[in-house]
Amino acid sequence: MDLFDRAQECEALFRQDAIDHATRRQLKGPGRETCIDCGSPIPEARRCAVPGVERCIACQTELEDGI
Repeated sequence: MDLFDRAQECEALFRQDAIDHATRRQLKGPGRETCIDCGSPIPEARRCAVPGVERCIACQTELEDGI
């Protein structure tokens, strides 16, 4: 096994670990009707599209962007 094979094997293991971690964290259920940060109502379409949603789009965007 050469260096490139080992690097590919490590990358595949890291990727699978990241997928497994994200799958375990995934929230379930219908989610909240109001945002836990600002209290704004969360539209039903968002609650259906994102199981376990806790934040409105604006607050989730701020959280992800680190604003």
